[in-house]
Amino acid sequence: MKLLLDHNLSPKLVRLLAEVYPECTHVHDIGMDRASDTEVWHYAAEHGLTILSKDSDFHQRSLLLGSPPKVVWLRIGNCSVAESATAMRERYIPIRRFIEESTADFLIVS
Repeated sequence: MKLLLDHNLSPKLVRLLAEVYPECTHVHDIGMDRASDTEVWHYAAEHGLTILSKDSDFHQRSLLLGSPPKVVWLRIGNCSVAESATAMRERYIPIRRFIEESTADFLIVS
């Protein structure tokens, strides 16, 4: 599962999720730390990545445009990086099913 973490998530999550999501990367790691949502969207679509974001903008974009890319909207409120990592680890199976099997465009993780 290839995840692209959006600006609003800490780059530290890549390291914390590496065991479970070994192919995740952060926009900062690919030189897109100043990229617009549109640029991130197109990059993810072109490279087969699923966007992981805490921002409702990608959810809205997926409603309008569909996929690719797919979007995982992490709706867990303000929390620490460790708590975000725990939430993603705990929801690994539904996230994997969404990315690999589902025809849906977005998944809300709360």
